[in-house]
Amino acid sequence: VQLQASGGGLVQAGDSLRLSCAASGGTFAAYTMGWFRQAPRKEREFVASKGKRTSYADSVKGRFTISRDIDKNMVYLQMDSLKPEDTAVYYCALSPYYGITPSDYQYDSWGQGTLVTVSS
Repeated sequence: VQLQASGGGLVQAGDSLRLSCAASGGTFAAYTMGWFRQAPRKEREFVASKGKRTSYADSVKGRFTISRDIDKNMVYLQMDSLKPEDTAVYYCALSPYYGITPSDYQYDSWGQGTLVTVSS
């Protein structure tokens, strides 16, 4: 399994950005796909996931939207009203746990990350 994230960049506060992640090496309709992020000098944190359930971190609710194209093995993260504190490397991940919101240790495949920088 390979995950390839893309779409990061430098934007200003209030702008929008859409991240994409392509999964290859199988079919993942019954998997949960998620997004995590890691800011400088901070631990990795959950952002959003979409399987049977859709979940968001409180810090991004109402601003970020996760979506999937099952046929294309793609997951997207639409990020609106970006804030400087959203600056981080964003990672997509794949979990075989579909009926629950997986914890980060329940993801077994990770992409390489894409950097999002939000200037004030």
